[in-house]
Amino acid sequence: MSCHVAIVTDSTAYLPLRTMERHGITAVPLTVVLGDRALEEGTEISTRSLAQALQKRRSVTTSRPSPQVFADTYRKVAESGASGIVSLHLSAELSGTYDAAVLAAREAPVPVRVVDTGMVAMALGFCALAAAEAAEAGGTADEAVTAAEKRAAGTSAYFYVDTLDYLRRGGRMGAAQALLGSALAVKPLLQLDGGRIELLEKVRTASKAIARLEEIAVERAGSAEVDIAVHHLAAPDRATALADRLRARVPGLAELHVSEVGAVIGAHTGPGLLGAVVSPR
Repeated sequence: MSCHVAIVTDSTAYLPLRTMERHGITAVPLTVVLGDRALEEGTEISTRSLAQALQKRRSVTTSRPSPQVFADTYRKVAESGASGIVSLHLSAELSGTYDAAVLAAREAPVPVRVVDTGMVAMALGFCALAAAEAAEAGGTADEAVTAAEKRAAGTSAYFYVDTLDYLRRGGRMGAAQALLGSALAVKPLLQLDGGRIELLEKVRTASKAIARLEEIAVERAGSAEVDIAVHHLAAPDRATALADRLRARVPGLAELHVSEVGAVIGAHTGPGLLGAVVSPR
C-alpha cells in the first residue's frame, strides 16, 4: 500500500462517478427521508422519484450522515493506505454534515482535516477536485486544503428556482425573504453567499430569469480559464440549452459539466431548478 493523502467529500458534490474513481475521491451519502423511509442519496432514491414525490406534495426531508458513517469511511480509507485525509463538505450553514465529520475525525486512525467549504453541488465538487489534484501531485494535507480553499474563494454559484416554497419549508431560506421573492409572482434568482442561499434578483418571467442567469454566468466567467457546471432538477432541456449557450459565449471555458442534482439538493429547491457554477482554475 502506498502512503498518500486521500480526499473525502459528500454526496452533494455531485461529481461524476468516473471522475471520483479516476481521482480516488470517496463520497459519504446524505439521507433523504421520504414519508417514513430513510434513503441514501445516490443509491436508494432517484431524482425522478424525488421530483414525483415533491409534485405530489409528499413529506420530504433530509438528514446528515451520522458520525459513525464518517468514522467507518475514514477507517476504510486509512486501511487502503492513506496516511492522511482531507474531508471537504457542503456549507455548515446548510447542513450538519460538517459537524458530524468533525466528531468522527477525532477518533480516526490517521489525521483528518475537515473543511467547511461553504459550497454545495459542483461548487463543492470543484473544491474536491482541486484538493485531489494537489494530493496526486505529492502535496501534503495542508497543501490539499489550501488548493480547495483557493478554489472555493473564486467559485460562484447561481440558481433559478420556480418557487421559493421548498427552500422556505426546509428552513434554508427565511420566511420573509421567501415571501419577498414570491411577491407579485416574480421568478427568483439565488446565489450562494457566505455559505447561505440568498435572494439575488427578482425577474418577471421564467424565460427572463433564465436569460439573466446566463448573463450573470458569462459576466462572472469573463475571459479567465474557468470550469462551469450546469445543474437542473427535472429540467433537462433547459440545462442542455443553457450549457450550449455558455459553451458558445465563454472564451476561457475549460470543462463544462451538465448534471441533474441529487435528491438532497432537489428536496430543497423543487423541480425546475436550473443552476450555473462558475469556477476559475
